[in-house]
Amino acid sequence: MRKGIEKIDIQSLDLKDQVVGINRVTKVVKGGKNMSFAALVVVGDGAGHVGYGSGKAREVPSAIKKGIEAAKKNVIRVNMTKEGLTIPHTVTGRFGSGAVLLKPASEGTGVIAGGAVRAVISAVGIHNVLTKSLGSSTAHNVVKATIDALQQLKDPHMVARLRGRDVSEFMVAPKAKAKGKVDVGAAATPGSAAPANTAPEAV
Repeated sequence: MRKGIEKIDIQSLDLKDQVVGINRVTKVVKGGKNMSFAALVVVGDGAGHVGYGSGKAREVPSAIKKGIEAAKKNVIRVNMTKEGLTIPHTVTGRFGSGAVLLKPASEGTGVIAGGAVRAVISAVGIHNVLTKSLGSSTAHNVVKATIDALQQLKDPHMVARLRGRDVSEFMVAPKAKAKGKVDVGAAATPGSAAPANTAPEAV
């Protein structure tokens, strides 16, 4: 995580946890092999707060419990648009060999993401976003790269105030999806197509 992040009072948040992945870990010692489990957990309140953590234990429930406790210590606040419709701008997060691209989307698009990215986005509470994993597919790298991208998001109102400009200049409304209908009037406009009785040019 980035340095200098603000402290979040998790006591006032209704955090819900989600297990991203569980790995079985084997440690070879002199007396044999020690089996344990490592759990990667994401927590969020669905209203702009998210955190991640990992825990290891001999049993799965104990590993998940440790992961939840670690995730609650890493909760951050995410800048997103009103009511969590989408994100303010395009951003790319990186961690290790993992890279995740996040792009704003129009209302009704939904969360176009898979695996670990979807878990983080859903925990934050973003309803419409386009994502693409550009690097490693390892769950730990993807989760940390997604968190890095969310930390880079800037508040449009703060940016407008710093630049002395209106916030509407920064927030461009996304285009609505095409319904697949053809505008007959536009197709018949002059110059859009050659007349039917026009003879072909001589070669």
